[in-house]
Amino acid sequence: MDDAGPPGSSEQIWSVFDFAHRYRLAKREENRLLMLYGPTASLRDLLANAQRHSLIPQPTSS
Repeated sequence: MDDAGPPGSSEQIWSVFDFAHRYRLAKREENRLLMLYGPTASLRDLLANAQRHSLIPQPTSS
C-alpha cells in the first residue's frame, strides 16, 4: 500500500476493501465508501466517514 506520510500517519492511502475488512464493516457500508471515494482513500477520510453499526441494539429513550 502506498502512503503519503510517515508510518502511522492518518495520511496513509488505504484500499477501501482492506479498510472494510479490518474494521469489520458491513458490505453495504463498504459499497457506500466505494461510491464516495473509489477503491482507495486516505485513512483519515475513511475513519471520519465510516459508519459501523453495533450488533447490540441500543436502548431507546422514551
